[in-house]
Amino acid sequence: MTRRLHELDALRGFAVCGIMVVNTWQHARGPLKPHERGMVDWAVENLLQSRFYPIFSFLFGLSFVLFLRSAAERTEQPRAVLLRRLVALAGFGLVHQVVNSGEVLLPYAIFGVLVLLPASFAPRFAVLVLGVALTVWAVHQGGGVLLIPGLFALGMALMEYAPPERLLPPVFLVSAVLGAVLTWLWIRTMSDFSLFYRGTYPAAGLAAATAYCTGLLLLLRTRLREPLLTALSPLGRMALTNYLMSTPIILLSLPLLAADPTGISVPALAAAVLAFQIAFSRMWLARFRYGPLEWAWRSLTWMEQVPNRRVGSHP
Repeated sequence: MTRRLHELDALRGFAVCGIMVVNTWQHARGPLKPHERGMVDWAVENLLQSRFYPIFSFLFGLSFVLFLRSAAERTEQPRAVLLRRLVALAGFGLVHQVVNSGEVLLPYAIFGVLVLLPASFAPRFAVLVLGVALTVWAVHQGGGVLLIPGLFALGMALMEYAPPERLLPPVFLVSAVLGAVLTWLWIRTMSDFSLFYRGTYPAAGLAAATAYCTGLLLLLRTRLREPLLTALSPLGRMALTNYLMSTPIILLSLPLLAADPTGISVPALAAAVLAFQIAFSRMWLARFRYGPLEWAWRSLTWMEQVPNRRVGSHP
């Protein structure tokens, strides 16, 4: 279980990396006309955008099951605790909405109450069917925020079924090929609107997100495991803090980003911020059990001040 938790943290940190790049690009570049797009814009739009929020949503559903199990060991009313957790998340989201109207924490909290809590009473097969049905419907509708509830349910179902590791290579190969084909179809429809289908882009994003996740999990079974865990796990363990921390940095950097017609400053800024966040997360977690906002979220969830400082660390 400890190994799986480290890998889940790494996946979450990986998603934070992608979201940082995409959020920076969306704020800095905005809607672009075809002749204004450069290589950076093409890469972000076709290789990164709509690929990382699905990962985050899926992991949120998966983590919901883990927290429910943990809460059940401490209280006879674990779902009441989870409801408080979602309400607290909504509070973070409402504050974040003031400066970032496209943020995801508030939708996560709302869909968590509407989907995750009721689904926690259902058999795992019913949750799987619900997840597939909601996801297919959302893709047909064009994706976006509509994908969240289905991916929440799929994350819950995967945690309950715990598929064997031998499925990783074939799932990676199939999803990588499917993601490449669907992305090619999407690019083609941009020049021939008669071929356009609004579900192509979210389907390409989901296939690519699956390939990215399974690809990373395969890399975590190689010699790259330790360096990847060292970089990504602390970032993932403090995902809430790092996600919210990135917004003011991006907004303060907008004048400089807007002055760059090439868009190269977007990945450059994202890389610099992520390097800082990795270093900061590692330093913080060496002294504390939870990130600053993760600690606040947990304290609000349990309605008490949760111990945070590690034994043996000094103020």
